[in-house]
Amino acid sequence: MKRHTYSRRSAFTLLEMMLVVLIIGLLIGMALRYTGGKVDEARRVRVRADLQQIKTNLMMYQAANGFYPTTEQGLKALVQKPETDPKPRNWHQLDDQVPRDPWDLEYVYRYPGKHNPKEYDIFSAGPDRNPETDEDNLGNWEPATN
Repeated sequence: MKRHTYSRRSAFTLLEMMLVVLIIGLLIGMALRYTGGKVDEARRVRVRADLQQIKTNLMMYQAANGFYPTTEQGLKALVQKPETDPKPRNWHQLDDQVPRDPWDLEYVYRYPGKHNPKEYDIFSAGPDRNPETDEDNLGNWEPATN
């Protein structure tokens, strides 16, 4: 009959496991501290890039049809032909899907614009998810400064 002998060192001790967990926690904390501001900056950069693409698509829509989509038609008019008036006569798809901001909300679009009555307003509601607050990532208008 074979006898199994177990070594005292065949498993980790509780102290060793707690030490590893502590070290991992410290590393994660340091990583979050040094990258925390970078995530917010990356979101702002993405919003600027998205808004520039949307403005380009809106300019192409306007050039082809003579008008911008209405507020009711929204940015969906860049993806799917509007069925409401004014109906575009030279519509073609300008985007694959309705663009969403880094906080997973649709960009706010209004035509005619509240801040640009002769054109449109386009912006992200920002991390607070409320349009026209100081948290907005603005597209083509600037808020009044207090």
